[in-house]
Amino acid sequence: MTGGELPVLEVRDLTVSFGALTAVCGMCFSAERGKITSIIGPNGAGKSTLFNLVSGGIRPSAGTVLFEGADVTGWAPYKLIRAGISRSFQITNLFFELPVYENLRLAAQALESSTKSLLPVRCSARARERVDELIEQFDLGEKVHELAGYLSHGEQRRLEIAVVLACRPRLLLLDEPTQGMSHSDTQEIGKVIRKLSGDLSILLIEHDIDLVMDLSDHVVVMHQGAKLAEGTPPEVKGNPLVQSAYLGLSVHAGN
Repeated sequence: MTGGELPVLEVRDLTVSFGALTAVCGMCFSAERGKITSIIGPNGAGKSTLFNLVSGGIRPSAGTVLFEGADVTGWAPYKLIRAGISRSFQITNLFFELPVYENLRLAAQALESSTKSLLPVRCSARARERVDELIEQFDLGEKVHELAGYLSHGEQRRLEIAVVLACRPRLLLLDEPTQGMSHSDTQEIGKVIRKLSGDLSILLIEHDIDLVMDLSDHVVVMHQGAKLAEGTPPEVKGNPLVQSAYLGLSVHAGN
């Protein structure tokens, strides 16, 4: 951090156990404001469980989550969204039977005050303005009236990112945004993520190591529920512990 600025997110000794299984154990890291922080590790390392702890899907057994300096540990997801944290999921989470425009409008409705919740849609000026912004930002103009279920997989992922941005979060959690994508779609989503950083802080889980190393400002490596290493992409690539525990990393991203 520069100038003593607080990190947007701090995770301190975060732990959760399910019976005898400790899924996340003593995780500690910080995410810098306006940067891309990536969480990587083998399948079963605890990455998605960590996301669930940060985003309110699971209450931790121990530890603390600080967002912009405030303790938000165990807050419900709806409270975290209002506070400025939004997330996507591994499985595309859209209303497939509704048009692109309605998916965005429903998400943007959260921007309206509670006093307008029972008024006709035409009265939701802030929501409609936000939808128009997102349509332009994500180049969805030709798709606004198309059902979300008819979009390509890459287009659905792009729409999902737009949906989670509808309420103007300051921290965006992206869980495997390129899962199941072709190489060209992966590259396109990478461009979208890169453009978002700066004004927005991003916490990313991603299996495509080339993409992670290209996009990230900071990388945290998980192994068996705990932090194995962290640092800049070059530092992580050159870490012997990471190369030993996460064999695909040194081979796939070693050049």
